[in-house]
Amino acid sequence: MKTTCCHIFCSSIGKKYLMALSGMVLLGFVLVHMLGNLQVFLGQEAINAYADKLQSSPAVLWGFRFFLLAATLIHVLTAISLVRENRAARPDANGDEKFVQATIGSRTMGLTGSLIFAFIVFHVLHYTVRVTHPEYQQIAHYTLGKSHKEVHDVYTMVIMGFQEKWISAIYIVCMALLCLHLTHGVSSLFQTLGIRNTTWKTNLDRLAIVYGWVIFIGFVSVPIAVLMGAVPPTG
Repeated sequence: MKTTCCHIFCSSIGKKYLMALSGMVLLGFVLVHMLGNLQVFLGQEAINAYADKLQSSPAVLWGFRFFLLAATLIHVLTAISLVRENRAARPDANGDEKFVQATIGSRTMGLTGSLIFAFIVFHVLHYTVRVTHPEYQQIAHYTLGKSHKEVHDVYTMVIMGFQEKWISAIYIVCMALLCLHLTHGVSSLFQTLGIRNTTWKTNLDRLAIVYGWVIFIGFVSVPIAVLMGAVPPTG
């Protein structure tokens, strides 16, 4: 049984399914994370209560983080393996033709994926672990209105972070790369699962583009709003 499973998941088709399934996990996380970020527009109470709810069960939170890390590593490693296999199997004579037929999103998947992964590491160090900006640890606690519980003031931390123009610039550029990555990635996911047939191809490709742009607009709206003063700092 172990040998059979290894044979399946070590094959090209098995790796493509692993990429698709791990991609679905990441797609869901990106959407939920974006919706969570947008709560900054609801005010200090809303986003701090949301953040506290996420952190109220450390076991569940860390379990989800490890699950997400596993999905990310599977997605990255299978992508690298498939790229190497494709390069080894592709005749040089067909290279120019395939390059012309390929979209910008498909041609840059390796580059955008690598840059997005680097951004994820920075993002975790910046807002989650707060290693790059230890001053965030000194932000005064916020007292929730209903429970009167003192929690970390995520609202103020987000504003402090995006008020630094270089951080907002990196964030916006990386979200543009994510949008480009998603427009091809979502389409490829449908193809791997056998849904992207001749009948559904056009509509599914449009759905992939719409999803990518929704994620881009949703994420970048926060730093842009902070820079424009539309999300006012407290006190």
